[in-house]
Amino acid sequence: MLVVVGGHSRNIGKTSVVCGIVRGLAERRWTAVKITQFGHQVCSVAGEACECADPKHPIAVSEERGLAPETDSGRFLAAGAARAFWVRTPAGRLAEALPSLRRILGGAENAIIESNSALQFLRPDRYLMVVDGAVADFKASSLRFLDRADALVATSGAELAWAGVPASLVAGKRVYRADAPLYESAELCASLKG
Repeated sequence: MLVVVGGHSRNIGKTSVVCGIVRGLAERRWTAVKITQFGHQVCSVAGEACECADPKHPIAVSEERGLAPETDSGRFLAAGAARAFWVRTPAGRLAEALPSLRRILGGAENAIIESNSALQFLRPDRYLMVVDGAVADFKASSLRFLDRADALVATSGAELAWAGVPASLVAGKRVYRADAPLYESAELCASLKG
């Protein structure tokens, strides 16, 4: 099974929702992948501001080896993932990481990817969009994929309405609640078992 988890904005609980799914379905022995696309002048290798622009490392893929909760991939392992990876690319260049990503996915019985942009290249079994109506920002890139969401995962009780987002794209979508601090939903996990 391949599950992609995206979201409409930053800091709304996407990583926490992935961890909740991994914990709730530990028997799936998930391979969990975090995809990060950095802006201009950020090194894909280190993930920090730099001026390198080195064509030798336009992408970086690393496997998490320790239970380091300060990294998202470390949080995936701490939640129970069998393997965890962090894929980093400059913004708009995810295609260059696809050979590595396909190798990772090829070796996984069940995989969960945190990324909206992966939908440009992959057809997951389930695409979940994490939403928080209390956060007004709705990225244009996220809006492109909203209609593809199999379900929404709300991380707060705020009304799911945003300026510039047609209500028809949200209406009729199945909504699962996965509130802080655990960001878990037994109903969501049950739906992924089928």
